Amino acid sequence: MSKGISRREFLKRSCGLGVAVGLVSLLPSIESLSAEEDAKIDLAVVNGDPQPAVNKAVELLGGISSFVKPGDRVLVKPNMSFANPPNWGSTTDPRVVRAVSLLCLAAGAKKVVIMDHTLRAAEACLKESGIKDAVSDLDKVAVVTANTERFFTDAEVPDGVALKTVAVVKQLGKSECFINLPCAKSHAATGVSLGMKNLMGLIWDRQYFHERTDLNKAIAELATVVKPDLIILDATRALLNGGPGGPGKVKELSTIVAGTDQVAVDSYGTSLAPWYGQTFTGKQVRHIIEAYNLGLGEIDLEKLRVKRVSV
Repeated sequence: MSKGISRREFLKRSCGLGVAVGLVSLLPSIESLSAEEDAKIDLAVVNGDPQPAVNKAVELLGGISSFVKPGDRVLVKPNMSFANPPNWGSTTDPRVVRAVSLLCLAAGAKKVVIMDHTLRAAEACLKESGIKDAVSDLDKVAVVTANTERFFTDAEVPDGVALKTVAVVKQLGKSECFINLPCAKSHAATGVSLGMKNLMGLIWDRQYFHERTDLNKAIAELATVVKPDLIILDATRALLNGGPGGPGKVKELSTIVAGTDQVAVDSYGTSLAPWYGQTFTGKQVRHIIEAYNLGLGEIDLEKLRVKRVSV
């Protein structure tokens, strides 16, 4: 079974894993892009209050209509696995969930399903996280906890090593658009939990990942078959230690990171905060490296076109 790791062990495990890339600074200097270049950006990074920050980040990526079409059924995957208040940093901020839901509805979505396979009791998670209340007044929006096996179906993992098949939520196949909406937090088994780790909330058998296969490789291989159309990383705050459930030290970041490249979003997200009292990059996090080696995206922040603004 995966056990907690110290700062030293996190760094030690991540060295020499076959990515020929050097270390970069915590937040590399990125020149502001011109208006003509905005449409070509890889990541939108916006500092500000949750709703305007989400709106601006999506706008910089071409607007919500680039992802959600009229009549679409949209699957939104926040982290709502723990029965903790938002200020613990262990779940996605309900204001971010509401902002994304409103964007989808404005684009003409037929239905928005907010779904997670929670780790703790479903009703307690929905109540304490604030997510259910945040969207309770929105028509066409449903909050669902996929906590029984009837929600899942088997999917093959082509060329998988850690995974050959994996049971994923049926809702993926029923949705025209999938938006991954993770929070930013530490994790005892994987170092950090960002976008790709959040995908484990769409599988049935998490125990298999943690106890019977290579966890980090399995996360990367899961990301080859469960591919979001859009990732919006809720970094309004970061749970710096004590993750995934907390309590732990929380840092307010007031940041939203959005993109379509799973590796890029996670790599940038890793650079946002000092995890366990020490700075890391995506090049030091094994499941991000594994995903990069599978060709799922760009890990090197210096190769990414990033637009950073404040609202």
